[in-house]
Amino acid sequence: MARKPNKKDQDESIKIICRNRRAFHDYFIEDRIEAGLVLRGTEIKSIREGRVNLRDAYARVDRGEAWLVNAHIAPYLQGSWTNHEPLRDRKLLLHKSQIAALARQASQRGQTIIPLQLYLKDGRAKVELAVAHGKREYDKREAIARRDAEREIERGVRSRSRES
Repeated sequence: MARKPNKKDQDESIKIICRNRRAFHDYFIEDRIEAGLVLRGTEIKSIREGRVNLRDAYARVDRGEAWLVNAHIAPYLQGSWTNHEPLRDRKLLLHKSQIAALARQASQRGQTIIPLQLYLKDGRAKVELAVAHGKREYDKREAIARRDAEREIERGVRSRSRES
C-alpha cells in the first residue's frame, strides 16, 4: 500500500520560479486558481533557468479558452532556430467550468485576471491566477502607511525586549 504524501513532501515538490510582487501592490486579490501552461520545449528550459517576468502579464478568456498574455519568457540561450517568441500568448489548461467561472468574474466591472506566481510542481509548469480589481492611489498610500506603522511597532517591541 502506497503511503500518503504529507505536507512536507508536497512543499518539496513545488519550486517557485517567479512571483508577481507588483500584483499585490496594484490590486486587491479576491479569488485564486491554479492553471497549467501549454509550452514549447525551449520555453520550459528557460523557465527552469528562472528567466521569466510576469510584471505586465494578465489572463483573458477568448472563445471558451483561457490565455496568458504578455508574460515574458526569455529565449533559451542554447536554443537554435527552434527558439520561442518571448511574448507570445500561452494557452492555460483549466476545466471548462473553471474557465466559465473566471470569465463570469472577469466580466464584472473593474475585475481582471492576473498571474501571481509561476512555479514548477512535480516537473510541470503551473501558474497561480487571481481575480482582482485595481487599487486606487489612496488605497496604495494607505497600505504603505499601515505597513510602516506595523514596522515601527515591531521595532518598539524588539527594542523593549532587548532592554529587559
